[in-house]
Amino acid sequence: MIDPKDMDACREAIRHGSLSFYAASKLLPASVRDPAMALYAFCRLADDAVDLQDAKADAVLSLRERLDLVYAGRPRDAAADRAFTAVVEEFEMPRALPDALLEGLAWDADWRRYQTLSELNAYSARVASAVGVMMAVLMRVRDPQALSRACDLGVAMQLTNIARDIGEDALEGRLYLPLDWLEEAGLTAEEFLANPKPTKEIRAMAKRLVMEANRLYYRSESGIGALPLASRPGIYAARFIYAGIGGNLAAMNYDSFSARARTTKAQKIGWLGQSLLRTAISMVMPRSAVIYAAPLPEVAFLVDAAASNQVRSPARSDALVEVLNLLEQRRRAERNNLIGRNAGLS
Repeated sequence: MIDPKDMDACREAIRHGSLSFYAASKLLPASVRDPAMALYAFCRLADDAVDLQDAKADAVLSLRERLDLVYAGRPRDAAADRAFTAVVEEFEMPRALPDALLEGLAWDADWRRYQTLSELNAYSARVASAVGVMMAVLMRVRDPQALSRACDLGVAMQLTNIARDIGEDALEGRLYLPLDWLEEAGLTAEEFLANPKPTKEIRAMAKRLVMEANRLYYRSESGIGALPLASRPGIYAARFIYAGIGGNLAAMNYDSFSARARTTKAQKIGWLGQSLLRTAISMVMPRSAVIYAAPLPEVAFLVDAAASNQVRSPARSDALVEVLNLLEQRRRAERNNLIGRNAGLS
C-alpha cells in the first residue's frame, strides 16, 4: 500500500518528532502501525510547519494545497504526502477529518485565543481529536460511541500538552489558557504575557487543565475496549504515557516554566507493560456504560463525519473557508507591505 522508502521516511520523522507516539506505536499491529506512522508523519510535519515558521499563514495555505492534491490522488513529491495519499485511498478517510486539523492549524496561524474551556475544547478537537478519529478509521472503527471516546482521548492529550507548555508558549507570545480563567484571577492576557511567571494562580490553571484531561482519559478507556483487540495495547499506551506527562507536571507543582515535564524511558516501559495488562483485563470485563456517554459538543462534527463515511465532502465548511480567506488577505497585505518597503529603499 505504502512505498517502503516512503514508510521509512515517515518512521524517521516520528522517531525524531514524537517519542511518545513512537513508543506507543510499538504495541500496534503492523496493519495499523504503518498507516498510523504515515498519518502521524503527515500531521506532525504540518503542525511543525505552522509552529516553527515565521510565515505561518504560508504554511497553512500550503497545507490546504497539499490536502487538495492528496484527495485528487496527485500528491506532491514528498514521502509523507505520498504515504498519506495511500492511506486516504485504502481506508476511505473522510476529508472532513484532515480539514478539521487544517482549521485548527489556521487558528494557530491566526494567533487565536480562547475565552472559555469550551472554545479551547473546540481547538483541541481540531488539532488532536481529528487525529484520534483518523486513527479509529485506520482500525476500521466507525461506531459513534467508540469514535466519541477517541475524541475524549484526543482532547485530553491536547489539554495535557497545553498545561505542560504554558511557560514555553508564553515566551513565544502564545496563550492557550482560557481568558475567563485569567479574568477570574484578576489578570489580562497582555499582563501575563508581558511578565510570564509560574505564580500560584497560573499553576492553579495548569492543574485545572490536567484535572479536566484526567477526567477525559478515564472516559476514553471505555472506548479502547471497543477497538480491535490487537490495537488496544497501543492506544492504552498512548493514554498512559500522555497522562503520565500530566502526572509529572503535578509532581513539579504544575510549574511549566522552570523545566519541561517529561517522561523517562523507564516510565514508558512501565506504561507499556500496564497497557498489556489492561488489554488482558478488557477481554474479560464487561463493557463500561461510560461508552454511551454523549460526545463533547465540540467534537460531535468529527464523530458524524467518520460515522457517515463521506470520503470527499462536497465543500469545506464556511468557518474553514472564512479563516483561510483571512489568512490569504493577511499574506497579500504582508507581501504588499514588503514590496512597498523595498520600493522605498530603491
